[in-house]
Amino acid sequence: MSQHLMLSQQKVEKGAGIIADLKSLFKAVVLVANVLPVITGLWLALYFTQSSFTDHLDTTLLTIIGSTMVMAGALLLNNWYDVDIDSVMERTKNRPTVTGTISLKVVLIMGVSFSIIGFILLLFTTLEAAVYSLIGWFTYVVLYTMWSKRRFTFNTIIGSVSGAVTPLIGWSAIDSSLNTVPIVLFFILFIWQMPHTFAIAMKKCHEYKAAGVAVLPVVRGFAVTKRQMFVYISCLLPLPFFLEPLGTPFMVMAALLNIGWLGLSVSGFFIKDSLKWAHMNFIYSVNYLVVLFTFMILAIY
Repeated sequence: MSQHLMLSQQKVEKGAGIIADLKSLFKAVVLVANVLPVITGLWLALYFTQSSFTDHLDTTLLTIIGSTMVMAGALLLNNWYDVDIDSVMERTKNRPTVTGTISLKVVLIMGVSFSIIGFILLLFTTLEAAVYSLIGWFTYVVLYTMWSKRRFTFNTIIGSVSGAVTPLIGWSAIDSSLNTVPIVLFFILFIWQMPHTFAIAMKKCHEYKAAGVAVLPVVRGFAVTKRQMFVYISCLLPLPFFLEPLGTPFMVMAALLNIGWLGLSVSGFFIKDSLKWAHMNFIYSVNYLVVLFTFMILAIY
């Protein structure tokens, strides 16, 4: 009986290990964070075009599944290409690409396959949605991962473009994205990613330095990084007021979120523990995104 229990426990642990490896390989948290703006853009497009969800159920499913697969493919290819960097950094050294649990060849095949299938699915929605997904994929995989990440501090700007197109994918699957709402969502996400990424780079500065990644805190130092974070967060302040169609409660809530984050960024000029301050900014930025985009969906009901 005890042997049977031991075998059962080993199977459970093995299954848990596989799930943990897959979550790490697909960067589950990052993937979900990118899918949320896609859903938000699509949902808002349905509302503003007065379209029925049931009439667009097939488009909704194709958009969500297709965009998720494209993003998953891009993240897989990022893991495949960055295995040398990941092996040096503490937070990524246990990824299956580093430990060898999943071979690099398999990861490459998965990354290419997921990307292609995702593009094909999105082509069944609109060409515009597929083009936006291609822009995001190319920017992240080629321009960010393979070209700028190890060479230039503006790699953060390039990487921010790939994440910012996500609401455009969702919106354009229903209607043309030449509308104030999706364009403002693009700018919110683009600007948000800068201080969010800088906060991570400050927290893991010594790891990025050891891995040879050209992030701003490594190349220019914490003081410059704090100033740039303040500037980018300041740029978020006027954006909610371009989303007047979402209602006054949303604009007030978004404005308060921005003011709170700006206050936190100002405190960085006086707090001596920069790593603790960076962690506070990271936590705030994650909650900022979830609250803001969730409230966008709730605001129209």
